[in-house]
Amino acid sequence: MPRSIWKGSISFGLVQIPVALYTAEEPDELHFTQLDKRTMAPIRYERVNRETGEPVSWDDIVRGYPYEKDEYVVLSDEDLRRANVEATQTVDILDFVDASEIDPNYYDKPYFLAPASQSGKKKSPVTAYVLLREALRKTGKVGIAKVVIRTREHIAAVRPHGRALVLNLLRFAHELRSEEELDLPEMEAEGKGLGKRELEMAERLVAEMATAWEPEKYKDEYRDDVMKLIEKKVKSGQMTTPAEPVEEEHHRATGTVDLIALLKKSLGQKGGKVANDDAGDARRAPETGGKSRARKAETPKRKGGGSRRAA
Repeated sequence: MPRSIWKGSISFGLVQIPVALYTAEEPDELHFTQLDKRTMAPIRYERVNRETGEPVSWDDIVRGYPYEKDEYVVLSDEDLRRANVEATQTVDILDFVDASEIDPNYYDKPYFLAPASQSGKKKSPVTAYVLLREALRKTGKVGIAKVVIRTREHIAAVRPHGRALVLNLLRFAHELRSEEELDLPEMEAEGKGLGKRELEMAERLVAEMATAWEPEKYKDEYRDDVMKLIEKKVKSGQMTTPAEPVEEEHHRATGTVDLIALLKKSLGQKGGKVANDDAGDARRAPETGGKSRARKAETPKRKGGGSRRAA
């Protein structure tokens, strides 16, 4: 059983649901140690007193808010909790909105909410928890709430996920940049450098690559490749000497890009069905001199059964 990072209650209307907050993500990042390349010794970072230069242990470190130059107000965890007990112990649902109305850009960090035991009681009733979960599921709504985690107030979405309620921290509107800051093309595709033929083929490519969402099939292949490189270095004894930089060949687009040719090649990756359709179109076209033969010659030949590696 994982350890909860926060305990309090969900509040909506007059209903209070005791809950505990658990992290819902498990980052799998590669962590490297910084080394002195001359001796391969690890670089150590210390917490030191700025005035004396002496190391300071965690037990001697307190939280201070600078209210004037070199003047601080010391605040403990208990001070922060007492500042607003209700805010620090409540997921306060303010509104219910359609889940589809929330732009994905607002979603930030997920947490699980699980029923928690109330003080003085051996077991917390789960009826209210299940009631909120199923009500959200049946209505397609999510609860928009405010919650304080550690020292910051967040806006969050409470939504059902299987048997659990999930608290998704959201970004505030002012934290998202506007697309108006960027130099972007207009919405109308035709007349802006795209022809009808290119657009139709792009739509066919999207349809060909469409599939059901299966997050498990997408792997961190870069991490796997780095780990293979590490294992190779260990086996060959190259554990302490950094490799020399390798000059990579950079492919840069020059001149005008032939979108039709690129789209046709992409469509041919899925078993050749669409490529055969294109060949059929060429065969059905009236053969009038060299133009028809040139069009046939430009049609790229593809092998059926091509496969695409999952990203």
